[in-house]
Amino acid sequence: MRYLRWLLLLIPVAILADLLHWGEVLLFIISALAVIPLAGLMGESTEALAEKTGPRLGGLLNATLGNAAELIITLFAIRAGLLDLVKASLIGSILGNVLLVMGLSIFLGGLKNGVQRFDRSHVGVDATMTILAVIALSIPSFFNAAIEPDTLRVEELSLTTAVAMIAIYALSIVYTLRSRTPAEAEGGAAIPPTHGGPHWSVRKALGVLALATIGIALMSEFLVSSVEPVTQQLGFSEFFVGIIIIPLIGNVAEHVVAVEVAIKNQMDLSLSIALGSSLQIALFVAPVLVFVSLLMGNPLTLEFNGFEVLALTAAAVIAALVALDGESNWLEGAMLLAVYLIIALAFFFLPSPASAEAAGLTSRLCML
Repeated sequence: MRYLRWLLLLIPVAILADLLHWGEVLLFIISALAVIPLAGLMGESTEALAEKTGPRLGGLLNATLGNAAELIITLFAIRAGLLDLVKASLIGSILGNVLLVMGLSIFLGGLKNGVQRFDRSHVGVDATMTILAVIALSIPSFFNAAIEPDTLRVEELSLTTAVAMIAIYALSIVYTLRSRTPAEAEGGAAIPPTHGGPHWSVRKALGVLALATIGIALMSEFLVSSVEPVTQQLGFSEFFVGIIIIPLIGNVAEHVVAVEVAIKNQMDLSLSIALGSSLQIALFVAPVLVFVSLLMGNPLTLEFNGFEVLALTAAAVIAALVALDGESNWLEGAMLLAVYLIIALAFFFLPSPASAEAAGLTSRLCML
């Protein structure tokens, strides 16, 4: 983790790139790399605060701030009116955790330790919640096709669904904290447990958290403002940027930790980080953004296109299958990575949401 902090040197470089107009592509790359260590520092400060508050409040703190970096990026994207990018980044975060992080963790852990075993009941709850999250995100997507063009009803369906998602997420936290001992409470079904965070004072942790938040906000401003020029110059679609690039930027630090603990043969912790983070995005961040977007004047609905729903469903199913037997090997990890690679390539070649061809394909897929 510490070697990623060298990327903090890119923060002043990003500011210079913006002030001196070095080009949108260069600004996008520099600001994206600068977000990585800032997200890591935000996570470390959250862990340090959780250690001081105790397991119950600490678990709730981790649940609330676990994906704060990505939440900040998506808020700037909503303000800029890039709603398709926001939706894609939500799906991409879930796919990245369920396929890329789980896959890499199982693959490298299996190569080093052979067959690895984990608590099937614990991971099984996470897998079941992941399937529930897919259902919650998919239903508005398909039913909106029948409700449209009544935009008011579409927004009402998204809002009521968001309430239900937040409620089940809150219940999962309650279940986690009540059903486990205090020592285990930090590793709940929907909350990634702490994993050896820094032993900072409360003042230092709050200071680092505040500075990291400010830094991420600034870099997010640069990142979002350069997305459209970058997609035009490099030929990337908004789908690819949202589903692959932005989730990697916001979650690299957490991804590294999940892989590191898997190599140390701590698969329960590794899978809790991967699945817990994806559940946090699906059942907390996504519905919160629905309400926040209303306040920002750019309503975000839980209406994802058919390609995103298909990829999400495939990822959730294969993750659940891997978790069924309570053990993993490197081949299963390779399978997850292969699925992620195929999905990434598919979205790389898929036109942007604004393309009439993509819209037509999505409509036909949703009718099936």
